Amino acid sequence: MPIAIVVVLIIVIIGLIIYNLMIHKKIQTFRNVNQKITNLSVVQDFINAIGETSSVDDKITKINDILIEKYEIKYSTIVVFDGADYVVKASNVDKRHWDALRTLHDIDMFKDSITTAIPKYVTVNNERERLPYQKMEFGRAKSAIFFPLYIDNVYIGYWIMESGTPHDFDNVDTTVLEVIKDNIVSVLKTVVHQKTLESIVRTDLFTGLYSEEYLYGAGKRIIDQYTTSTICMFRITNLEEINKKYSRELGNEVVIQISKYIRQNISNQYVFIRYMGPKFVIAFSGVEVDAVSDFINDIKATMENMEISLEDDSEQTIKPKFNFVLSTYYKGTALEEVLKKLEEYLDKAEKSENEVTNI
Repeated sequence: MPIAIVVVLIIVIIGLIIYNLMIHKKIQTFRNVNQKITNLSVVQDFINAIGETSSVDDKITKINDILIEKYEIKYSTIVVFDGADYVVKASNVDKRHWDALRTLHDIDMFKDSITTAIPKYVTVNNERERLPYQKMEFGRAKSAIFFPLYIDNVYIGYWIMESGTPHDFDNVDTTVLEVIKDNIVSVLKTVVHQKTLESIVRTDLFTGLYSEEYLYGAGKRIIDQYTTSTICMFRITNLEEINKKYSRELGNEVVIQISKYIRQNISNQYVFIRYMGPKFVIAFSGVEVDAVSDFINDIKATMENMEISLEDDSEQTIKPKFNFVLSTYYKGTALEEVLKKLEEYLDKAEKSENEVTNI
């Protein structure tokens, strides 16, 4: 009888072990699924942040905020090398500590991490100690993981996550952290193109208007405050003739006077730029094509009746001629494709065409 009881107990114990293993496996599966859902959610939030009508720096800050919220990170800092200096692009650490955070590349332990592209984990053993890179602060961070960031094998900066608890990252899932790091790199890679556009915007010498690049950065943020807008491109069709037949100075004066007149007669919420040479663009933010047509016809008629001359040669006057084309732009679509379509129309049109056309 005792032997039978022992056998039964052994079977029960084995059954419980198997049951516990099954429960553990299900819990682990649930955690993995939950982590994947979180990662997908973060990726979607990243995509949304990239698509927002904000500057590059604002987008990076938003991305850092998402990391802190979704992964419950105590401190998160993204530092980028801009070609000359290391700049803190986003951080929830008090600004008085930023000088230390943007010089981590000079710390020997992090130099190795940058060279090998391997994350570096540092921690202290008790509350009285401080991390090696902390010069003046004692109580803020007690453990940290440093991630060097690369775009196409080119080092661009680093991301560092910190905790106020010693050994807080001892059992952290490094796979998840690598996913986060890759997402940060993907975002930085995406917004670097926007940053380039923002950096190369020029101001036209004669008109004071922004160049084409403005439309793809700050200009687009203004336009994308609305679901639909009207994009108008026009060409001074006889500008080349004026430059050749009269003088380039007179041609420049035509450009100046036309730009001045339009700026004085359109709302500040509309974007007006010198697109290229004799071509200009007006983006009527939030306005339908039908509502723009009458206004365009009116200013066209007025400008074509303007008699423009140089101050020192008032007897030599000319009247500019124009060809206008309009199209609808929808928020979230490719603005450059709309502009390309308008430009192709104007370039293919006969020099004698003098209309306001909707396409």
